Amino acid sequence: MPSAAARHVYQPARPPYTGCVSQEPLTESIQHYLREIYKLGAGGDEAVSVGALARAQEVAPASASAMVKKLAALGLAEHAPYGGVTLTPAGERVALEVIRHHRLLELYLAETLGVHVDDVHDEADRLEHAISEELEARIDRALGFPTHDPHGDPIPDANLEWPGRSTV
Repeated sequence: MPSAAARHVYQPARPPYTGCVSQEPLTESIQHYLREIYKLGAGGDEAVSVGALARAQEVAPASASAMVKKLAALGLAEHAPYGGVTLTPAGERVALEVIRHHRLLELYLAETLGVHVDDVHDEADRLEHAISEELEARIDRALGFPTHDPHGDPIPDANLEWPGRSTV
């Protein structure tokens, strides 16, 4: 039987987001694809066709197919030939983190810096890949732990749970 100390080892609610899987850092493009697969797949509940993904990313189907293969090789997505794409738990975690960064940044830009709500999306899109987890936490705290961005879209919390969803 493990000792009391071994049974009560501290483990954070989620591993810190490092922007990488294995040793390879995730590019902005990879992060955008993961976010789009998550959104198109109704939050991971549905498989996404490569064609739909290509249209959403405004790329050729061959480019989307190549990225899907790369995501699968990185362990971030699963794809059967001629079938849909789904995210693995690791891919879903990255997608949710990117969504969280984006929506917190949109709200911060609008509320704190006075950027017009019509302009926050493009700015947040550029910044979402660059902020650290520490800055994310500071923005979250400064905004009072918000649940929705300036467009009314929900913001996942620090544990990557959607507002109002029970973890039980």
